[in-house]
Amino acid sequence: MAQSDKATLVEDFKPASSNQPGKPYPQVNSQARVRASISAPQATKVQLDLGGKKYDLVKDDKGVWTGESLPQDEGFHYYQLNIDGASVPDPGSLYFYGAGRLGSGIEIPAGDGDFYALKNVPHGLVSENIYFSKLTNAWRRCFVYTPAGYNESTKTRYPVLYLQHGSFEDETGWAVQGKTNLILDNLIADKKAVPMIVVMDNGYANKPVTGTTDNTARPVSIFEEVMVNEIIPMIDTKFRTIANREHRAIAGLSMGANQTMRIIMNNLDKFSAIGGFSGTPNYPSADVIDPNTFLDGKFKDGAAINKQLHVLWLSWGSKEPNPFPGSIGAFRNMLDKQGIKYAQYESPGTAHEWQTWRRSLKGYVSLLFKN
Repeated sequence: MAQSDKATLVEDFKPASSNQPGKPYPQVNSQARVRASISAPQATKVQLDLGGKKYDLVKDDKGVWTGESLPQDEGFHYYQLNIDGASVPDPGSLYFYGAGRLGSGIEIPAGDGDFYALKNVPHGLVSENIYFSKLTNAWRRCFVYTPAGYNESTKTRYPVLYLQHGSFEDETGWAVQGKTNLILDNLIADKKAVPMIVVMDNGYANKPVTGTTDNTARPVSIFEEVMVNEIIPMIDTKFRTIANREHRAIAGLSMGANQTMRIIMNNLDKFSAIGGFSGTPNYPSADVIDPNTFLDGKFKDGAAINKQLHVLWLSWGSKEPNPFPGSIGAFRNMLDKQGIKYAQYESPGTAHEWQTWRRSLKGYVSLLFKN
């Protein structure tokens, strides 16, 4: 950190809420700066790698390295420590699966964090469901949120939201980093959302490779088939769902937005609402979208789409590249041209990150399954 930044540093650091129990570091102050500290007496250089930047830590006479970052966006961020060129998790942080690995994460307090705060309201249950997929010839799992009262009201049936993660993340993302259960608990308690089941599965589902020893063979994704032919029937059998398109929605972030848009447009007999958070079906980029050829012309008939989709939601962070990241701008233009109705939301002061998607989920589920 530069000397000028040190001069303005406010010394009101507190342990992050995402720390392992009892661990004093990392810490966050009122400026949203992060202070990291680690004992590494034999190291010659230690850095905090956070938010796309590396910050040099300083060693004291006991071999403890400490240093601070610049102010960070509100919400959750992945980070790591770099010790003599080796990137390692911070032993003070809880570990989260993201960026294709288990690693450190830190929660920066948000001014609007009340909507995912742990409160004294009725709480639902997140359960781990393991199943064998014949299509992938592999064991898989999903996490399922059932709202408060599900186990007591044994005759009540519920609508279902299928919620997908982004690239290099897995089915734990929405359940842990996304705080889906707390968001739903609070909205339902405030009567701002309909009680619903939320299914969070792994978006990586590949066709089995047989009859070849070629390790360079590119995996073929069959997640759409797994969702339609295995996951939905399993959920409808195992849980008390309202098993029709009117009471079934889907949403995803980034890669998951891409996947879910394709799934719903190829299966409008099974879903009636779609949420795309920071992504569209042709993510990451497009200048112009031709509705006559895009997704085999699925958006060609705007009037029909308006009758079939009860909710079409698009959202992004205000700090993502250009006002509409990736192809969202072109996608919006196509929807406008076709007269297709949609809702939109821009998360203030956030980029391609979990606070954008938490806020997006809050807005999206507030619209679902209502007249």
